[in-house]
Amino acid sequence: MNAEPIIYGLIFVGVLALVEGVYLVAFGKSISLNSRVNRRLEMLDKGAGREQVLEQLRKEMQQHMKSTEIPLYSMLAEKAQKAAIEFTPRQLIMLMIGLAVVAFVGLTVATKTEIVIRSLLSVAIGVGAIYMWISHKAKKRIGMLEEQLPDAVELMVRSLRVGHPFVSAIQIVAKEVQDPLATEFGMIADESAYGRDIGEALKEMAERLDMQDLRFLAVAVTIQQQSGGNLAEILAGLAKVIRARFRLFRRVKAITAEAQWSGKFLSGFPLMALVAIQIQDPNYYDDVMDHPYFMPACVVVAVLLTINLIVMRWLTDIKV
Repeated sequence: MNAEPIIYGLIFVGVLALVEGVYLVAFGKSISLNSRVNRRLEMLDKGAGREQVLEQLRKEMQQHMKSTEIPLYSMLAEKAQKAAIEFTPRQLIMLMIGLAVVAFVGLTVATKTEIVIRSLLSVAIGVGAIYMWISHKAKKRIGMLEEQLPDAVELMVRSLRVGHPFVSAIQIVAKEVQDPLATEFGMIADESAYGRDIGEALKEMAERLDMQDLRFLAVAVTIQQQSGGNLAEILAGLAKVIRARFRLFRRVKAITAEAQWSGKFLSGFPLMALVAIQIQDPNYYDDVMDHPYFMPACVVVAVLLTINLIVMRWLTDIKV
């Protein structure tokens, strides 16, 4: 029985687990997205100055997009920025190299694949594991921000209605809500305290996180600053719009889930069938492997499966 496909999968899963373990060991569980700790307030409680905390957080938020010229890192930079990964770009690249080496050793010990194929698979596993891990972190963090934002806007509305200025409303959100939104709004409050326009700070945060609801908030605040008006009423209406968009987005996601999983299943089923055939009968393809059309046919099948995934993703990627 040929167990090499299973070994490849186990090595990839092990590499993913290793990435998560290294991250938690390096930075601690307190920064996990599941933590209820407000990281900015935690840093202030430990004795760090407000300016020092702001500088540290801004450096972490901006470090990834400043390193897009590094080869292979440009495809990770935007997602790493959204995920607020504390690893520096250099550390992430070193981690990819280290994981590739670990995968190569595992493939060398567990399989008899040729060295060229082992090298290519090792690089793919190292880069792919980091990419999947960062994508998962980014998606989870953005999802939490989208879920927290309506409550934060409503909290600002209540603060404005009892007489607080807008900057104080931002500070209240930074203290009362949980991370990740608390630290983001805390940075805006600190930047405003040092003289930056709050509408400009909100706009930069919206662009950095690529969140349409935050763009709405930034535009509403900027228009109110320039034209005047009842900001509390404007934000109250905005909170209702954000909640309605959030419900609509979840409904669209539920409706398109069947099509998404159908595309994944249709692309994954031939691969699963191939693995099952190889396990049951390792010599099943021996009679045709030497045929001149065998490898071109395999390439064509791989391309078609990839196109299927891309097309299904395009069809189900509905903007709300």
